[in-house]
Amino acid sequence: MASSKPSMRKPVFVKVDQLKPGTSGHTLTVKVLESKTVLQKGRAASAHLRQTKIAECLVGDETGTIIFKARNDQVDMMKPGATVIVRNAKIDMFKGSMRLAVDKWGRVEVSEPASFIVKEDNNLSLVEYELVNVEVEE
Repeated sequence: MASSKPSMRKPVFVKVDQLKPGTSGHTLTVKVLESKTVLQKGRAASAHLRQTKIAECLVGDETGTIIFKARNDQVDMMKPGATVIVRNAKIDMFKGSMRLAVDKWGRVEVSEPASFIVKEDNNLSLVEYELVNVEVEE
């Protein structure tokens, strides 16, 4: 019996305005508008523990913008003006608003400069969501 490798799914690229709270598995091409480091912790005493860097980056495409939470190596790629492909990203909620993030199952890679102009007046991270518990009546 020949062991065949499972075929890779072709990624479906989505646009920023299609992102919804609590969803994951998104692949999108975005331009980095700005990046600011919000946390930088280094432990000089122990060499086996890595330095932790977190940056909040405003990224977007022709449909809107969203804040991307970059961690460690991702921070260096998120330079303002760069175009990146974000693979297998998820939506995290932070204080009621959406943040795009990539965990260990996803990837961020720098790509060719995109030709689109970012729609900066539709920032999805400025929309505040409220968690509503729905009770099912029997």
